Amino acid sequence: MTTVNDHSGRVLTGLDLISTSEANKASFQFKGNIGILCHSASVNSKCENILEIFKKIYPKQLKKVFGPQHGFVSDVQDNMIETKHFHHPYFDIPIYSLYSETRKPTEEMLSGLNMVVVDLQDVGTRIYTYIYTLLYMMRECSKVGICVTIIDRPNPVNGQIIEGNILKPNFKSFVGELEIPVRHGLTIGEMATWIKVKENLDLDLNVISMKNYKRSMFFSDTKLPYINPSPNLPRFSSCLNFPGSVLLEGTNLSEGRGTTRPLEVIGHPDFEPFSNLNHVRSYLKNAINNEKEFAAFTLRPTNFYPMFQKHEKSSCGGYFVHINNSEDFRPWRLYQLLIKFFKESLGEKFQWKRPGYEYDYTNYPMDLINGGNEIREAMENQNNHEFGEFLEDMITRFGDKNSLENTFLQESKSHHLY
Repeated sequence: MTTVNDHSGRVLTGLDLISTSEANKASFQFKGNIGILCHSASVNSKCENILEIFKKIYPKQLKKVFGPQHGFVSDVQDNMIETKHFHHPYFDIPIYSLYSETRKPTEEMLSGLNMVVVDLQDVGTRIYTYIYTLLYMMRECSKVGICVTIIDRPNPVNGQIIEGNILKPNFKSFVGELEIPVRHGLTIGEMATWIKVKENLDLDLNVISMKNYKRSMFFSDTKLPYINPSPNLPRFSSCLNFPGSVLLEGTNLSEGRGTTRPLEVIGHPDFEPFSNLNHVRSYLKNAINNEKEFAAFTLRPTNFYPMFQKHEKSSCGGYFVHINNSEDFRPWRLYQLLIKFFKESLGEKFQWKRPGYEYDYTNYPMDLINGGNEIREAMENQNNHEFGEFLEDMITRFGDKNSLENTFLQESKSHHLY
């Protein structure tokens, strides 16, 4: 690990350490030709882009750039829209899309490189695809002897709270390639070290750790500028909702894509929110059975009007999820319960999205997102009370010494850098 002394108390990302006046070529071993996997959020605390920084410090070494889903410039808002390779007119460098005809860097893309630097702002959620772009990059670099350096960044939803089930191997996809919980509690640098061990990769891997970062921090505690890691996460609160609200992608319920506050709402054109408010509150309170967790959010009845995607240009009735306490907020359980409630309320107007999601044309999208079919089948076959108990049982697996969930907790701790 490479570090630079700092006594200000503010969080410094790996990119801050590279670009600080104290840093120089001797401090960071960037040798040979460099490729960078990055996106619009790859900036330092002064909002300087990583390419500007590397062009200044390593002008002759930077050769290629790779972009993840939503594009290198993060301008592609909808899901499953591939981006094209192009030549950047300002930086005069090729930009390769890893969400195109391929999700893996090809031998041609990696040709001539000695090192790939990865600087991606992850969201700490299994369903978020950036860790799989990282995974594929590490696999391919290990095959051809290219070293990988991770510029570490905060896990915006905290490094201590773990939520959700472990993905089952038969349900692997581009929204779930690793057998980890939904909310995994690792930074992207820690995830890289975990991947190297789990995949048994012969890879020269280095992580440039942050300074002054604590696992208990949410992104709002870091004092870093928030730049949305992808177009539909415009605020920190949308990141915190995401481990639960992303589940709506497996249904015909709108998660607010096509509005100004995506992934913070749930709704449908045939749902009336005010008449259902007391009912949904009572249902959630009984199912959650935890006063702090129940008090950590407020449902506000609302109508919203998506301009694209599901229910385009239709008024959807539903609820905006306001977060009262980040520490006690548990989006994974909340949104599972909300989906069950909307399913019962809408009857036949509720639908599961059909197969054809993130390059998988066999499984229900809901099963891919959940990493298994047991939750969807429980929603189908159990009443509200039974389903609440079912989720509670899944949560308690983290306390079972013999469970996969507990095994992940113990293994992941050995990769903690903070």
